[in-house]
Amino acid sequence: MISRRATLAAGAAGVVAVGAGGTFLATRDKPEPPSPPSLDADKRLLWRNWSGIEHAYPAARLAPKSEAEVVQALKTAVAPVRAVGAGHSFTALVPTSGSLMTLDGLAGVERWEGEEAVVWAGTRLGALGPTLAERGRAMANLPDINKQSLGGCLGTATHGTGKALKAIHGDVTALRLATVSGEILDCDANQNADVFQAAKVSLGALGVITQARLATTSNRRLHRRVWIEPFEAMVEAAEARWNRHRNFEFYAVPFTDLAAGISHDETDAAATPRAASTDDAFLEVLKQLRNLTRFSSPLRKAAAKALLGSAEPEEAIDEGWKLLSTERPVRFNEMEFHLPVATHLAALKAVVAAIETHRPDVFFPIEVRRIAADEAWLSPFQGGPRGSIAVHCHYKDEYDFLFSLIQPILRKHGGRPHWGKLHSLKARDLAALYPNWNDFLEVRRRLDPEGRLLNPYLKALFGV
Repeated sequence: MISRRATLAAGAAGVVAVGAGGTFLATRDKPEPPSPPSLDADKRLLWRNWSGIEHAYPAARLAPKSEAEVVQALKTAVAPVRAVGAGHSFTALVPTSGSLMTLDGLAGVERWEGEEAVVWAGTRLGALGPTLAERGRAMANLPDINKQSLGGCLGTATHGTGKALKAIHGDVTALRLATVSGEILDCDANQNADVFQAAKVSLGALGVITQARLATTSNRRLHRRVWIEPFEAMVEAAEARWNRHRNFEFYAVPFTDLAAGISHDETDAAATPRAASTDDAFLEVLKQLRNLTRFSSPLRKAAAKALLGSAEPEEAIDEGWKLLSTERPVRFNEMEFHLPVATHLAALKAVVAAIETHRPDVFFPIEVRRIAADEAWLSPFQGGPRGSIAVHCHYKDEYDFLFSLIQPILRKHGGRPHWGKLHSLKARDLAALYPNWNDFLEVRRRLDPEGRLLNPYLKALFGV
């Protein structure tokens, strides 16, 4: 059998060799995008997000070590005050000319209440997994990347995949919110219930979440399987696979007629740890194919099928926190919308067709997931389950087409944007998508009447 890893390694070497032997070198790459100066004219230090498209020069950088210090900063620091986690959002949620606050000093599990963990909001998901596992517990689900802070995940409705599994905020049973008035509000379904429904997904516009109480599940081993099959077959089987597997997602690969599936299911079998990721090699093959074929779609598809279509599935068994998330060292920019289940896969086909017709420079796979419903006011999954479509492009490539070509398709099919991913929707658009939009705005006005937490991006988003 040919392993997926061996196939990708051979494919990358083959594409490079063919390219080097002709008049076009496949590994030729675009230059690095220009970087802003590390200091501005006032000697303020640069902050940039992970992909590099957002930056700021905050007047103050704050690193509180207690709730009291968070409260003091919210009351007195130069505004706008914005909290930052790992910087994995692509929208301009964080940039501020005022005060930038990291909660890295408020991390770890504070205590247990039965099988629920009270967790500081600065805790990174990658660190939370092993901490919960020491007690035999786990988060029910994890997103594709685990570098984010818990607070950042809640602020942007970060999610994983699984028809019966909610986004991260869906497992929050209580939280503590520091406000600009100097209060710490304890919130749950009974106490400050309106703030609770607003704060679970709040873009950092109500205050700063310092702690969240998370429902946990038994720390079970999962059987992970990764495979490649024709795109049409993957789409045809998708609904059945979401019904059958604990976690299922797939990646549509433009210009290949292929898709990569990933499933996870609970098992009592012995652990067979996950091998080193092949994702970087996979992306390199796709990028080199794009370069080498000079945007000839038929040649590109034929080469992709020859290089990738015969790869055998890869499997691993281990604890869920070790398998559900993936390292993503190759930077990208991303747009993701969450669509009604009834239009999910039709929208995907339209997106793939549009890219293959108009954007031959795209080589990143398109991520396709399913998420259960919850009732947080600004949750994209409020009122019913949703299917997500995430379109990525390499950080060196132009991404304006996401707004002009992809966003109209996703909106036409009833999509709501991921709060941390690229979109251009504003207050009027969003009010039509969220039944509790005005309820959220009223809570925001009550908790932050002077707008100390609002940077220019949030002012435009909320229509302030």
